[in-house]
Amino acid sequence: MLDIPWPKPLTDAQLKKLDAYRRLLLEWNERMNLTAITDEPEVYVKHFYDSLAVLMVPEWNKMARPGLRVMDVGTGAGFPGIPLAIVEEDIEFVLNDALQKRVGFLQAVVDELGLSNVRVIHARSEDLARDVDYRKQFDAVVSRAVARLNILMELMCPFLRVGGVGFSYKGPGFDDERVDGLRAAKRLGARLKEPMTYTLPLEMGARTIVAFEQITPISNTYPRKAGIPQRKPL
Repeated sequence: MLDIPWPKPLTDAQLKKLDAYRRLLLEWNERMNLTAITDEPEVYVKHFYDSLAVLMVPEWNKMARPGLRVMDVGTGAGFPGIPLAIVEEDIEFVLNDALQKRVGFLQAVVDELGLSNVRVIHARSEDLARDVDYRKQFDAVVSRAVARLNILMELMCPFLRVGGVGFSYKGPGFDDERVDGLRAAKRLGARLKEPMTYTLPLEMGARTIVAFEQITPISNTYPRKAGIPQRKPL
């Protein structure tokens, strides 16, 4: 188990769950493509620490409370949702992914780790965002998906209630996406916050989290049909 300074102090029980998650990730990765990062220090830093970095963002700390509802859009192998659910035990998480195999892995992790605050949903986010049980129902939305900010915002904003906040995990080169993000925010009824850039432990690089608040109810126009946000970004 790697000893690093975490974004917030972790208990022994939380550290044990993170390590159990790491072992499940590597075990399942042998039969399906979950991650190219398998070295223990890199898993801890580039996956776990990075997922938990949102705990350092002022907007998260202002709203974090028991019963907060959080959607993880395009969670993939469970980042950032699973590490956050392990640490933020009083917060409710919904993890959404479009690939059934990954959803099977995520459910196995949830069951084995006993994460009662997590629900896993198999769906395209564009379709799920049209479901009245999920549309405009979340206090926060997180996504560490690999896409430009204007694409991610169209997939994330429909899940946010007015006053809710989205958190998009980006690499160090966010500046070249800022203009696109500002344009998309205007059309989606959102407002970008000041991004937070941080350095990963063990000199593993810099990352940025971009927060945005849902200021007005999103238009029924969004999200557009599956695939269109990626082909024709806002």
